Amino acid sequence: MVKIGDIQLGEFPILLAPMEDVSDPPFRKICKKFGVDLMYTEFISSEGLIRDAVKSTKKLDIFDAERPIGIQIFGGNEESMKRATEIVSEVKPDIIDINYGCPVKKVTCKGAGAGILQDIPKMVKLTDLIVKSTDIPVTVKTRLGWDEKSMYIVDVAEKLQDVGIKAISIHGRTRKQMYKGKADWSLIEKTKENPRLNIPVFGNGDLFSAMDVKRKKDFSNVDGVMIGRGSIGYPWIFKEIKFFLKNGKLPPPPSVKERVEIVKEHLDLSINWKGEKLGILEMRRHYSNYFKGFEGIKNYRIKLVTSNYTNEIFETLNEIEQKFH
Repeated sequence: MVKIGDIQLGEFPILLAPMEDVSDPPFRKICKKFGVDLMYTEFISSEGLIRDAVKSTKKLDIFDAERPIGIQIFGGNEESMKRATEIVSEVKPDIIDINYGCPVKKVTCKGAGAGILQDIPKMVKLTDLIVKSTDIPVTVKTRLGWDEKSMYIVDVAEKLQDVGIKAISIHGRTRKQMYKGKADWSLIEKTKENPRLNIPVFGNGDLFSAMDVKRKKDFSNVDGVMIGRGSIGYPWIFKEIKFFLKNGKLPPPPSVKERVEIVKEHLDLSINWKGEKLGILEMRRHYSNYFKGFEGIKNYRIKLVTSNYTNEIFETLNEIEQKFH
């Protein structure tokens, strides 16, 4: 049984990664339907939280049906992160996660996200401060290192455990790599093999199918996996992973009718949450994956990502169902 603090997550939990403009309540609700074990919110700026910025505070919205759920925060300033931790604690998530993995320049240049990988003592000190600022279990998501010359994750994970984190999720790339090249799971394996490490280790990176997960699980012996880009437009991945690990084969793929129904549900949830304009806009990143591999889908996909009205999108979805059933 894998546990984060007192939270029981089963034998091999499948986690939904925190992804900006993706891991919002509408998408989380869809993923929960397909069996994800633990979800995280989009990452939230500590500076935005302490200044009561609307975009940041809205991301604090979590719901009982989503539990267990973690709220992820990022920032490079100690006082801001301490105050943000206190604000997040008032919302009572099951977990508070620290983002030490985001590779985007506007985040790293402030010493936040993966930027802190250039200063491991600061990373440890900041983590210690956050752990001491809340009674809620604290976890960390990070990368192998800043670049290929500083891949200290085995040592870093142990240091973070020593100041009180309850689990670590590791993306198998450096900050310098961004999302290019292949994820290297060998250091994730070494982290997991460290006899002094007692907290759960979750692997992340290049997990786009149930078979990918099985291979990485067997290779690294991780406690669970975190699915990011592999879930965008394909929430069935959570169900497929669990089925494959249990039965050694894949379940039947979702039918066109099921895909269309889930897209409609996702779109409705998105519009109800964000309003029609933004709800439609932020759904566009999902469509290509929802209908990936469909020969002749291109013109329909173009209509989906250029339509600005709900009724037009629903009409296109109905056409897809009739054409590809």
